[in-house]
Amino acid sequence: MPAGDLRERVRFEARAVGDDGYGNVRADWIERFSVSARIVSLRGGESVIAARLQGTQPVVITVRAEARTRAIATDWRAVDARRGTVYAIRGAVEREGRDYIDLTCEAGVAA
Repeated sequence: MPAGDLRERVRFEARAVGDDGYGNVRADWIERFSVSARIVSLRGGESVIAARLQGTQPVVITVRAEARTRAIATDWRAVDARRGTVYAIRGAVEREGRDYIDLTCEAGVAA
């Protein structure tokens, strides 16, 4: 895949749990890093159509494989830096050539 295909900017965030000073647990999203990416909406299959009917949008986010992106976990979330769309990360698969990672994500669900 040419580098020109990575036209979007995606920020990856992880949840940090801390004390609010009053004995309560508080969880905030902390930005880990941002990278160039490609976001492709899934089309076609029965499960994709069913997801759209429920108000969710499944996408595949492709990023370059590196130490930071290999650490992405399913309890993180991805945020489209330009549009502000929040994606819950459902899974990550490293491509055959080990140059890119495909992240299966969903918009419109709790991240």
